[in-house]
Amino acid sequence: MTPEVALDIFREAIFIIMLMVAVMVVPSLLVGLIVSMFQAATQINEQTLSFLPRLLITLTSLVVAGPWLLNKVMDFFIRLLEAIPTLIG
Repeated sequence: MTPEVALDIFREAIFIIMLMVAVMVVPSLLVGLIVSMFQAATQINEQTLSFLPRLLITLTSLVVAGPWLLNKVMDFFIRLLEAIPTLIG
């Protein structure tokens, strides 16, 4: 296994991790921004008002994108397992 191959595998793994984190965090950030703007406009300082919508959107995005993310991780793992003989031999 050459360093280039190891870096390619590591790069692809990091990309998949970033993709998974982005799917979970970006919708929550957008909803948090909208709720914060609403709270600033109405001067409501209730902490649960910002927590509950972010929680629901995060769970919804995981339910919707979860199977796709799982397929991405499984495809990467299967390709990695199938490449083991060529990587060590």
